[in-house]
Amino acid sequence: MLSRFQNPNLSSISKTNIKLLRHLLCNPLCTLTEPTPVSEVTESPELPNWVKFFDTKRPEKAVLDEDFVIPSLANWVEAQKLRDPSKAVKRPLSETADTDDIDKVCRILKNGYPSLENAAQALDGCVSDLSNSLVERVLKRFSNEWVPAFGFFIWAKAQTGYRHPPEAYNSMVDILGKSENFELMWEMVEEMVKIGGGYVTLDTMSKVMRRLARAGRYKEAIDAFRGIERFGVRRDVLSLNTLMGALVKERSVEHAHEVFLEFKESIPLNPQTFNVLIHGWCKPRKLDIARNTMEEMEKHGFHPDVLSYTCFIEAYCHDKDFRKVDEVLGEMKDKACEPNTVTYTIIMHALGKAREITKALEVYEKMKRSGCVPDTSFYNSLIFLLGKAGRLKDVQEVVEDMTNQGVKPDTLTHNTLISSACAHSQEEAALKLLKNMEEESCKPDLKTYAPLLKLFCRKKRMRVLCFLLDHMFKNDVSIEGGTYALLVRGLCSNGKLENACSFFEEMVSKGFVPKDSTYNMLIKELEGKSMEKEKKHVEKLMLEAKEQEI
Repeated sequence: MLSRFQNPNLSSISKTNIKLLRHLLCNPLCTLTEPTPVSEVTESPELPNWVKFFDTKRPEKAVLDEDFVIPSLANWVEAQKLRDPSKAVKRPLSETADTDDIDKVCRILKNGYPSLENAAQALDGCVSDLSNSLVERVLKRFSNEWVPAFGFFIWAKAQTGYRHPPEAYNSMVDILGKSENFELMWEMVEEMVKIGGGYVTLDTMSKVMRRLARAGRYKEAIDAFRGIERFGVRRDVLSLNTLMGALVKERSVEHAHEVFLEFKESIPLNPQTFNVLIHGWCKPRKLDIARNTMEEMEKHGFHPDVLSYTCFIEAYCHDKDFRKVDEVLGEMKDKACEPNTVTYTIIMHALGKAREITKALEVYEKMKRSGCVPDTSFYNSLIFLLGKAGRLKDVQEVVEDMTNQGVKPDTLTHNTLISSACAHSQEEAALKLLKNMEEESCKPDLKTYAPLLKLFCRKKRMRVLCFLLDHMFKNDVSIEGGTYALLVRGLCSNGKLENACSFFEEMVSKGFVPKDSTYNMLIKELEGKSMEKEKKHVEKLMLEAKEQEI
């Protein structure tokens, strides 16, 4: 097995980076991924980011009872084989609760072996049939921990009879890009080129450009597009719009405009190209430039469409300028351009956030009269607004109406309902909704668990808290820096300092560098309780994390 990892022909990844990986496996503090705040909510792609269906209001403090479990849900919770809360999220290798190959692999990777070879020896023979599905799920579970993900990827590639499909390479490219290991990311792309057979696609290069833009490396993202044909991907309007969209999303519409000017004569454009720019200029409220872009759109032979006008409506809604919203709607009517579900959702949500619930519901009636059929995103927004207003019975009626209209609740629907239940301290209702997701085969995501973790930190329900962390892992939801920060701060606020210290140590051991505010909060609480030994340990951990960041 070891000879496979010593064979230079196994991979085109440089020897320097293999040495780096071995060092990182010995010292996982080197994984310096910037924590992603749990509060950052990613909505439906059709809706703007500011349309958030989560409330952060803090209910009154709960009674201490760390072992308490809702009686009606006790069997479901107990069936998950809970860990000892004092061990935080660490899994002993001897644990035998889960016997399938995926959990065996993940338990091994979580044990932090001193070298790649040792990890390989432990992995060797643990999987009876290495499948594409298994690899995909393991990479997903470690999508925020590039060291074990990359180590597993290399080990799997060396297994006889197995070959990584393009999807696995794309996942690894994204993981490396997310952690800003761009040298390794590019080496992975080069390896895909050598494999040939169309391994590198627009999906691959989209991940590359988006991760570079996310890191603020705008010029590198643009250079990637300029040289995209070297990787066998066409430099056309689809790839152009992808790049411009990535730049706009990361608040660099100026760079997107430069790209537009550079390629508008050599690449045939489409309406989406202009809509990306219109949206980009509307975000920072440079509405005059957005209007000029709309005029240029018409000069190219394209009529502004519902997406074009919705960009302006979104900007005015964000500023609560509903008079301007009405003006744009009037302009759309004059141009025979009907609002769509996204337009109505944005307006309704903005009115709701402005505490104009009655007017928000009038939008719903107006939408139905126009013949526009509500979709899942519209219902999600309506559920959020009613839940935030405390109209929980109305929420249930909307859910029933949603089902009657043949609109299937999605993950965001359940997340919105869970968030509403948690905001009103309804423990049983919140957990039952999570259980319903499981029964309906609706896959939870990070936003599913955030309000639940906050609630049970406040309630000091350590047993349920550990259940939730197990549930996340088993649903391939990777625990990232923002989740650890949430747990440390939540437990700190409620006097569970030993548990807070355990999560802080786990956070650092995974390579996440805690924010100063999280660290200072923990130190202050430890000082207040005269826990000098724990305080010194936390100080040492923070110093090590900072040194590795440098």
